Amino acid sequence: MQIRDLPFPDPGVPDVRSGPRFLLWLGRNQLGGQLKSLAWGLLHFSSIAGLPYMVGVAVEAVLDRSGGRLALGGALIGLLGIGIAVGDTMLHRTAVTNWITAAARVQQLLARKTAALGSALTRRVAAGEVVAVSTGDVEKIGWFVEALSRFAAAALTVVLVCVGLVVYQPALGVVVAVGIPVLAMAVLPLLPRATRRADFQREKAGRATELASDTVAGLRVLRGIGGEELFLDRYRRASQEVRSAAVRSARMWAVISTIQILMPGLLLIAVVWHGVHLAREGRVTVGELVTVYSAIMMLNYPLRHFEEIAMAYSFSRPSAKRAARVLALQRTAPKATDSADAESSAGDPPAPSGDLYDPATGLLAPAGRLTAVVCGDPDEAGRLAERLGGHPAFDDAAGLPSVRLGDVPLDDLPLDTARTAVLVQDKDPVLLSGTLRALLDVPASGAVSPEEALAAAQCSDVLDALAQASVDDDPMAAHLTERGRSLSGGQRQRLALARSLVADPEALVLDEPTSAVDSHTEARVADGIRQLRRGRTTVVLTSSPLLLDRAERVVFLADGEVAAVGAHRELVHSEPRYRAVVTRETDTEHTERTDRVAAEALTGSSDALANFDIEETA
Repeated sequence: MQIRDLPFPDPGVPDVRSGPRFLLWLGRNQLGGQLKSLAWGLLHFSSIAGLPYMVGVAVEAVLDRSGGRLALGGALIGLLGIGIAVGDTMLHRTAVTNWITAAARVQQLLARKTAALGSALTRRVAAGEVVAVSTGDVEKIGWFVEALSRFAAAALTVVLVCVGLVVYQPALGVVVAVGIPVLAMAVLPLLPRATRRADFQREKAGRATELASDTVAGLRVLRGIGGEELFLDRYRRASQEVRSAAVRSARMWAVISTIQILMPGLLLIAVVWHGVHLAREGRVTVGELVTVYSAIMMLNYPLRHFEEIAMAYSFSRPSAKRAARVLALQRTAPKATDSADAESSAGDPPAPSGDLYDPATGLLAPAGRLTAVVCGDPDEAGRLAERLGGHPAFDDAAGLPSVRLGDVPLDDLPLDTARTAVLVQDKDPVLLSGTLRALLDVPASGAVSPEEALAAAQCSDVLDALAQASVDDDPMAAHLTERGRSLSGGQRQRLALARSLVADPEALVLDEPTSAVDSHTEARVADGIRQLRRGRTTVVLTSSPLLLDRAERVVFLADGEVAAVGAHRELVHSEPRYRAVVTRETDTEHTERTDRVAAEALTGSSDALANFDIEETA
């Protein structure tokens, strides 16, 4: 896999049983790249390891006054230099390719999981942790994949050098062959403690990232209640905890690095001391001693990669664990058809049509009509909206009967087909960064143009503002910031509504689509929705009298069941619980106001009864 071939057509199905298993799965999927990197690494390290032998040959040639052998040694040293340069270049190229492709694979898996879970993801995992996994953790995982092939090449080179030294000069080679494994394993007792400190540091860093992400997301609210300093102090404390954990982790790795430098030095002293005695006895030549000495010096370089792989694994293991935890999340009560969501949708059944019916509450939204739904509990409204879209992901959805569109249970359909049939816009829709044209470029029936949708959603003031920010006065080419932060809450809400209207699904579910809009604009938006969606099934969950008054049918839900059905004005008069939700008025307040109006009528106020009717329907 080359970088130019990214993204992957299919990133695969990961093994998410644990962090190490996820890393192993990732390594198996990068096997081709790992073998290439291993081959170039062997060329690089073997060329480095061969230099001491050639230096020894050259030294022996000088001592023997052999010009031919000296020239041969010099030529071989030159070839080894070329091997070092080519091997190092290609090793770096293939290792970085492994890193980038591994990181891209993990990011694709995370993006696919995020799209599958939707809003359920942030109910299971904090938004800050998702950000940490998709940024810093992906980098750590890629680092381990990159370092793995270099470590394998370095380990094989060390083994070959030790074997070669034993064959070349057994008296000194045995000392090196025994000492090198001791060097490699000298830091093993310290690795568990270093790993625990690294895990603790990553945990603290993840919490700090979560806190920062949540603070930024709620910055406007914090400013409104004067809570910036409180959260700033919390982040300062979290940041200091991260710093302290990083210092403790760095101290342990500094000890490991010190041992990695000290132990080869001690081995070198031991070999030189022993070699000098052997040379004085005539058992080794000067060239052989120089060769062994140079080999030990050269082995310091591949031995460094033992420390690197230990650090990479220590940092990537908790990152892989977090990534596996996110990738292991499943929608509640997965159906047998869920596996088809990862496959091609070419064989998916056509989207159904008909009445939208929820057996759990008894809610019926007739096909082709505008139905408004009033819930006494806002959380209940959110859960109902998600359930109406099929494949609900909240925990309480397990065991509930599936919502039906026509005669087809939505939960039995593939997720893509269900989403095509029923589109749900939640209370806090997200606007992705990009141009307005790109925002409205969504899968759609083609029956509704972006201009018609923008007009129905009353976005003329938004278009004017975007036109002023555009270089060529084209609002469709204007750039929207992430989540539309440069716009007001009402403007963001109307653009999201326009995006939903452009899609023109068979059934559209809107959860409080005008909660941030002023009353005058809200009335026009209500008229626009009713006109544009004429003949299409539309469900609006709201408690706004302006929207309710324009609905063809109003359903009131109490305690999770349908309590009343009718027109808005009828329900205001006949259903006290409905009136309390819509008018925010208690029964006592309603009785007092009724008595007051009756008293005014008895005293001769000609407009009293008319005013009462106006107040009731407002």
